Amino acid sequence: MNSKYFEINEQGHNIRCKVYFNELNTAGQAVLFSTGFAGHKDNSAAKIFAEKLLSKHRNVIVVVFNWPAHGDDVKKKLVLEDCNTYLTLVIKGIEEKFGISEVYSYATSFGAYLVLKYISEHGNPFRKIALRCPAVDMYDVLTRSIMRNQEYDKISKGKDALVGFDRKIIVTRSLLDAIKENDIRQRDYLDWAEQIYILHGTSDEIVPFESSKEFADQNLIEFLPVEGADHRFQNPVHMRLANKYVMQFFDLP
Repeated sequence: MNSKYFEINEQGHNIRCKVYFNELNTAGQAVLFSTGFAGHKDNSAAKIFAEKLLSKHRNVIVVVFNWPAHGDDVKKKLVLEDCNTYLTLVIKGIEEKFGISEVYSYATSFGAYLVLKYISEHGNPFRKIALRCPAVDMYDVLTRSIMRNQEYDKISKGKDALVGFDRKIIVTRSLLDAIKENDIRQRDYLDWAEQIYILHGTSDEIVPFESSKEFADQNLIEFLPVEGADHRFQNPVHMRLANKYVMQFFDLP
């Protein structure tokens, strides 16, 4: 497996990406891996998935990118609308740079929230969508699971706060308000149900398992509980299981 970095520079945006591949000039399909809150293009789960996928499918590439204000992205503050723009430009960039029009989506946590938000607003550009531990209740996840009390109090007063785990993101009051207003649980995904697959660990400590299951049930989306898996699927057995089922769902040639 090979990898290299590339950038997409359009509409005043600089999107930093990484592509995993066997042979770029023969690639026919791409999987766009969307990371979670405070994730980045060198995400270890994306690399593990790419290694597994490319060992079985020579003519596929895996692309990972930085969301706005994530990793080494040049933006200082995360704006929800910029996420839509980044997703549009990365999909376009895959098509133009690599000559690939069949793109699959594998998204986790906050990235899964953004993918679901995107397709409800722009239609579905993906052949199939796999979501691991999707933060369908992103506002509650951010304010109750990720933020500390003092961070929430600071933002509520109109001040910015650094929020996250190993890496942190500047969260503003306007971002928090935008996420609250864009509650994807209130949107209808029945039209895309057959193209979506959700996996969620029963021991997820960040995104409530039941919220994800209820969302899947309401929208008739196939749902796989992974017994004992935490939010990041840190147990290699759980990660291998997730990647196995995602690959089966994608059913790549």
